[in-house]
Amino acid sequence: MIRIITLLSAMLVSTFSLSAQEDVEIDGLVMDQSISRFGHQFYFQFSQLWRDVPNTSGINITVKETVLPRAGTRLEVLMNSRAVYATAMGRRGGSVDERVETAIFTIMDAMAREQYQQNGSEDLAASGW
Repeated sequence: MIRIITLLSAMLVSTFSLSAQEDVEIDGLVMDQSISRFGHQFYFQFSQLWRDVPNTSGINITVKETVLPRAGTRLEVLMNSRAVYATAMGRRGGSVDERVETAIFTIMDAMAREQYQQNGSEDLAASGW
């Protein structure tokens, strides 16, 4: 019985040491929290364009939809849990393509501003003045 416990503990230790050497990193997730047909369409088109955006490692995007009774829905795009883009979609929908392109450009601008702030001069205050 003691031999079996010793053998099992040795196997577990070797398994943990192998898994520690082969860590898997997941960066640049795009999460979907939409609930309507228009929200799903927005998320799908956004995720297709997001694949072509360079330097997205470490940036997590969430497409969040909130239903507005009798008015439609509100779509928000969050970058690292911070709201960057928001739009309202009526009950009849509308053009999703233009809104997706605007959201992508807004996210790219926010990424550039965040990168600039990280590499910014120490002489400037947080407000930039």
